[in-house]
Amino acid sequence: MNIVHTLEGLTTPHLADACLLIGEQPRCAPFSIRSQVGDGVVRGRVRAVRHIGAMTAILGALEEASPGDVLVIDNEGRLDEACVGDLVALRAKVAGVAGIILWGLHRDTSELQEIGLPIFSLGAIPARSLPSTSRAVEVRPVRMGTWEVISGDVVMADDSGVLFLPADRLEEIAAAAWTVSEKEKAQRQSILSLSQGGLPARG
Repeated sequence: MNIVHTLEGLTTPHLADACLLIGEQPRCAPFSIRSQVGDGVVRGRVRAVRHIGAMTAILGALEEASPGDVLVIDNEGRLDEACVGDLVALRAKVAGVAGIILWGLHRDTSELQEIGLPIFSLGAIPARSLPSTSRAVEVRPVRMGTWEVISGDVVMADDSGVLFLPADRLEEIAAAAWTVSEKEKAQRQSILSLSQGGLPARG
């Protein structure tokens, strides 16, 4: 299944509405995760990793990633450190990764712009992450906010936010999303037709 082709022309609102139509709870990343670098759209299969201070886990996830995957990094929404910079982004681009979605902060913004790999994050800070004995290292799933995300999920990110979808229902969700899209298109046309017709003149 070609994920990019399946989701081409759809938006995250279309897909979120489609999830509700088929009884699937939409898993949205925290609203403050926004496009920071690139064209603002990412689609692909998730390669999920939790950052715990050292870069070993992130680099390991990149080694396991396939071309077209999206690296999804859980840094617990921390606002005191950056765990993605130009070197991680460059490695990701060389590996064929389609983009990075980070529940946390990045740095090296100018260099990231030059690399051009799409990145969604909470923003930028100069300080890099350091290994810390105070960091919680308990084993737990990768999360984006309150939602658990696993490698093999599908992610779609655009100007409206970031949405995670179950791979085994993607075609069903996409079909429902096209129904939503066509219905909204007809409603927009109806509104425009009323607008062009104008209101009756008052006598």
